[in-house]
Amino acid sequence: MVKEKNDAIELIGRVMKCLPNTKFLVEIRDTNKPEEKFTVECYLSGKMRVHYIKIIVGDVVTVEMSPYDLSKGRIIYRHNKNLEEVLKEREQGTQEQK
Repeated sequence: MVKEKNDAIELIGRVMKCLPNTKFLVEIRDTNKPEEKFTVECYLSGKMRVHYIKIIVGDVVTVEMSPYDLSKGRIIYRHNKNLEEVLKEREQGTQEQK
């Protein structure tokens, strides 16, 4: 029996550079402190590869990261909106849950 781990961290970022081997540099902005940014090397999730979802420089994406290695991540969703709209929606969603 395989035990699932749900301790992944989901963050929003913008693709800054395409690297070889379908990897990307993604600039992550913290929703609480928008002036703080950091860069993460990410790869595409399996479902995005299967469904041929293309990622280009400038796309806004959701990145899933392990709390054990914050230098790498997995791109799990590509948003159709700009970064500010996505961050606003995410902030409103967390306020409604409280």
